Amino acid sequence: QVVLVESGGALVQPGGSLRLSCVASGFTFSDYSMAWYRRAPGKERELVAAINSASSKTNYADSVKGRFTISRDNAKNTVYLQINTLKPADTAVYYCNVGGWYSDYVGYDFWGQGTQVTVSS
Repeated sequence: QVVLVESGGALVQPGGSLRLSCVASGFTFSDYSMAWYRRAPGKERELVAAINSASSKTNYADSVKGRFTISRDNAKNTVYLQINTLKPADTAVYYCNVGGWYSDYVGYDFWGQGTQVTVSS
């Protein structure tokens, strides 16, 4: 079965950086697009960043463009999210997701347990 395991979340001061990782198993990782979502307290889960299987296409939420970078290592079945210049508004649980790329990213209903990112001084 599909298993997604996120890690790397932490308590960070505003302006800091983090790198989140998600290790995937149970499917042919290199055949699928991957994405990161987040859910902030009291809000709906939102798509933050997505990357296609070949790493030739990415997209980002407007709120994170220029600060977040998604990447993947197909040899390690791992997708990463580099987060720079963290803001308190980035506080959320971050989730890994597997999906497909059509005209844009479409996520399938497979989720990891999430990793908590808290931005506070």
